Amino acid sequence: MAVPQNSLGGSIPAFTEHAVSVSLPKWMDNVGYEEGDARVVDVMQTGYPRFFIHLNIRKLSTILEQKFCTQSESSLLFPSRKSAEACRAFLGARDVSARVVQHCISGSLCIFLVLFPERKFSTAKQFWQHTGLGVSSRLATHILATLASASSPPPTPTHRKSMSHRHYASKHAHQPSNGAQPLEADQAVYLEERYGRNLDVAAAKQAKRALRRRIAGVLVRDESAVDGEVELAQSMRGVAVTEDDVYLFPTGMSAIWSAHQVILDVRVAKKSVCFGFPYIDTLKVLEKWGPGCYFLGLGLDSSIDELEAILEAERAQSPHEPPILALFTEFPSNPLLRSPDLERLRSLADKYDFLIVVDDSIGNFVNVETLPFADMVATSLTKIFSGDSNVMGGSLVLNPSRKHYAALKERLLTRYEDTYYDEDAIFMERNSRNFSQRAVQIDANAERVCDFLHAASQEPSSPITEVFYPKWQTANHYAARRLQGGGFGGLFSLAFAGSAPAEAFYDELACAKGPSLGTNFTLACPYTILAHYAELDWAAQYGVPRSLVRVSIGLEDATWLHTVFADALKAAEDAHRVESNAGA
Repeated sequence: MAVPQNSLGGSIPAFTEHAVSVSLPKWMDNVGYEEGDARVVDVMQTGYPRFFIHLNIRKLSTILEQKFCTQSESSLLFPSRKSAEACRAFLGARDVSARVVQHCISGSLCIFLVLFPERKFSTAKQFWQHTGLGVSSRLATHILATLASASSPPPTPTHRKSMSHRHYASKHAHQPSNGAQPLEADQAVYLEERYGRNLDVAAAKQAKRALRRRIAGVLVRDESAVDGEVELAQSMRGVAVTEDDVYLFPTGMSAIWSAHQVILDVRVAKKSVCFGFPYIDTLKVLEKWGPGCYFLGLGLDSSIDELEAILEAERAQSPHEPPILALFTEFPSNPLLRSPDLERLRSLADKYDFLIVVDDSIGNFVNVETLPFADMVATSLTKIFSGDSNVMGGSLVLNPSRKHYAALKERLLTRYEDTYYDEDAIFMERNSRNFSQRAVQIDANAERVCDFLHAASQEPSSPITEVFYPKWQTANHYAARRLQGGGFGGLFSLAFAGSAPAEAFYDELACAKGPSLGTNFTLACPYTILAHYAELDWAAQYGVPRSLVRVSIGLEDATWLHTVFADALKAAEDAHRVESNAGA
């Protein structure tokens, strides 16, 4: 089974209007993206949606800016007033003046602009990235189509402003210049539905209910959610949750951000704890909202000893208050695949009265049982739950057996708003119908590949210094939460003896290469380069080396996967041999 290489800057999957990933097939393409190299950014048709603002969102922004902005202003678009006001508050806390404008295209179709000084775009973009609350590209596309049908076609965006779509900095923003032609609307729909028909958009409420039941783990048959013969059973999550304990969000990060906001609302404001080296934006959320956080980045048993010391010191200072607000952790972590001792953390949470939020996006509830030890579990549905890499989504599940459940539930009644765009929910429902079956096959494929690479890493002259995979990283803690029949997940990372073998391995790897994970196809990226390019030394302190290559295994044929990784390993071995000889 041959997988064609996507051209630089093309969408992954190819010909997908709302693709979640973008092709960066060579190591230096990733470096070029981070450095704003025109060779790379000029040809990018898309990117991960919280980092790269979709072209249709940019087009809509330009149209509305011409109507509402002054010459020195820029904007970000949001689906609700509440999310727009949250952005304005974030800017205000950083001494950036901003205003919110509502624009209604029809009676029920409205969008909200946050307008701010153009020179502060990079600051505003932090809110877009960290919270995941920005407008959906499908909603922007729908508004553009509505505007076009109501009048003349919308104008092509100009370059009046220098907008940033990179991490934290204002560098370059260009329209793709690789000659790619946009798909007609019917072509785009055909390609996105080529593996199964969606429900009609009018059935969005039904689709969201199906999603909540699927996430709660109460459906007997996945297809029963859409065929009218609904069969429900006790939840698979290890706790008696129902669909009413599940909340949907437009992205996984918006679920994490919202969890933190709700806890801040119902508890005494204290620092949180980020336990283990997390996906970048979780730490940013805990640092930039509320009183801040303690970062225990190694995520090992020794880190729990350090946590206990913090708890005791805080309690000594304020005996009548909880020493911390909440502990946020991943199970397992991204990208080091370490699993915390949830039982011990839960014991501390009960003793010191703090909450635990677990992100199970990597493990997923087919493989591991984390909810019994958490107050809330947040999940990026964008990943393996969807698999098709064409829609964003997130969920938050409350544990009804925990002490603070009633307070969290009551606060969510007033704070929560459903901003998950209906058409996104339709796609997510369709994609996730076979989630459990796909997870089993991906787990099996990943374990075969990792066994091969781990064996190779044991050779004295191997260019691979470590395979990060739950089978070997904190294996006892993963095994304690692993369900009968569950696997180790589809994600692993490789550390190399130097830059040359890492780059050779990545460049030779004949699979899709770009950001994101949990896709139905194998997807790789040089993780530290993409996520921490401006802080490589900092990441290295926590065991995340510059040479790290992260791989998310897909549904491909096992023989093909073995061939692909064997070829990449040989390239790494050759590069390592040359590098070693040169240094001798």
